Amino acid sequence: MANTVSVITAVHGPAAEFLSDAYKSLVEQELPAGWDWQWVIQEDGQTDDVAPHVPDDPRISFGQGRHGRAGMARTISLARATGEFVKVLDADDMLTPGALARDVAVLTSRPDVAWTTSRVLDLLPDGSTVGFDQDPPEGPIERGEVLRHWKAHNYRAQVHPATLCARRELVLALGGWMALPASEDTGLLMALDAVSRGWFTAETGLLYRKWPGQSTSQAAHVLETEWEARMAVIEARAEALSALHAWRFDPA
Repeated sequence: MANTVSVITAVHGPAAEFLSDAYKSLVEQELPAGWDWQWVIQEDGQTDDVAPHVPDDPRISFGQGRHGRAGMARTISLARATGEFVKVLDADDMLTPGALARDVAVLTSRPDVAWTTSRVLDLLPDGSTVGFDQDPPEGPIERGEVLRHWKAHNYRAQVHPATLCARRELVLALGGWMALPASEDTGLLMALDAVSRGWFTAETGLLYRKWPGQSTSQAAHVLETEWEARMAVIEARAEALSALHAWRFDPA
């Protein structure tokens, strides 16, 4: 559907209580005239824990499916995403005012840009926020730039995949989110970077909630053997895409 941003959210039971905050941040978005958002929420599993927390709004599409972690939930939710652009929003995070409008402004005015990212503030349990001290300058991100930085900085990118907004057809062409137990959003970011130009918005676009139950705070997330395997397959995929010189995002 033209003039729609499909906001993709994967959620499981422990994070369901935060959906109300994410929803509030969506309702407060002011989009350009003629634009609206669609919120596609996909439960990673089939329980009774999430549905009671899903707001009653015709712009929301809620689905459930077999447990397969966030990557599978996000990718299968693309079947219900009707928007021209796909925006990531983790269930426990919140958009800042104007975030969607800024994404739309870049992607509609810059046909050479396929995806956007923005500044992030970590939202700590006490309500305080902490920023990242290595943000790039606002503006275009040339193809391959994120991968080079990521490899040179112990697999930490200079832009945050939790802020991605991308052209839907390119996300589909790349297969959506990677089939990994974690870092699937980094995998998509690196794939997008391998074949297209991006954009970084210096204004804060996301509050990234830090809390004990989030998946990135679990011991398994940094288990060395798995972490090395995740990084290796993300890097290999991005480099394989980069090597396919005929495979590039060609704006209409």
